[in-house]
Amino acid sequence: MTLSACTGSKAPPPVEPAAGKSEKSIAPPAEPAAQKSESTARVAETPTANTSSTPVGENATVSTPSAPSDVAAPPADATTTTSGLAYKVLREGTGNNRPTITSKVEVHYSGWTTDGKLFDSSVVRGETISFPLDGVIQGWTEGVQLMVVGEKTRFWIPADLAYGETPRRPGAPAGMLVFDIELFNIKEPPPPPPVPENVAGPPDDATVTASGLAYNVLREGTGTVHPEASSTVEVHYSGWTTDGKMFDSSVVRDEATRFPLNRVIPGWTEGLQLMVVGEKTRFWIPADLAYGETPTRPGAPAGMLVFDIELLLIQ
Repeated sequence: MTLSACTGSKAPPPVEPAAGKSEKSIAPPAEPAAQKSESTARVAETPTANTSSTPVGENATVSTPSAPSDVAAPPADATTTTSGLAYKVLREGTGNNRPTITSKVEVHYSGWTTDGKLFDSSVVRGETISFPLDGVIQGWTEGVQLMVVGEKTRFWIPADLAYGETPRRPGAPAGMLVFDIELFNIKEPPPPPPVPENVAGPPDDATVTASGLAYNVLREGTGTVHPEASSTVEVHYSGWTTDGKMFDSSVVRDEATRFPLNRVIPGWTEGLQLMVVGEKTRFWIPADLAYGETPTRPGAPAGMLVFDIELLLIQ
């Protein structure tokens, strides 16, 4: 079982979206909005499938990592942080810089429950995984920030920094979890895009559809085909509330996102069908085409939302 099938509120990066997503979302994000303290449009349950990865050699043989001899509990020489996270460096790194909470990192990892059961391993899958460090369980967010490139560290992550003693999601590993993590690369995100000068409302030259969706084309596209509601699309996007607060951005995450167009808020489903590949458009989405004036889901942004969307691919 990979963690793509057993995420709770957050997860070490899976390689595919969770199955059975029932709630509409803007795009497949790194974590569920219900667990975020700040407003977010990222309301799907797992990180996206379009993570970058590095495969092992074609003829390489990948063996299943053995459970650590100290899997049941951290040894006496482990370091324990104030949060309760315990760790031990298995191999010193060659880098000088440590990632920050906003960094995107590339790692190999294997994870065990304290009875020695391996529940996930990028090593077994034969490819490293890249992900934003603020989109994983708290034990990972804290622990990987202690590492440098080339380092391999074992972490004993208490339940309250993982999925809990009784995970809400079926199949998620319970209790303390043990991970061996090797850090390969650190990439800092690009700066956030500036707040649109007309974020408070659509300008006079914006086009308004019958539904109330307003838009301005910022850059003409090169494509000739428009997506349909049943299409899967890949986009870069940034979203703001009308007071200029950015609540989500694939640009900041430095990772385009892919999703079925009929699985997002109505303003996106309608608006993206007006676009062609290569086009960048600004949308002013009224509340009734977004999450409403009083969203039912905790953390979802309220009222009119403003998005800059660049269409990269139609499937």
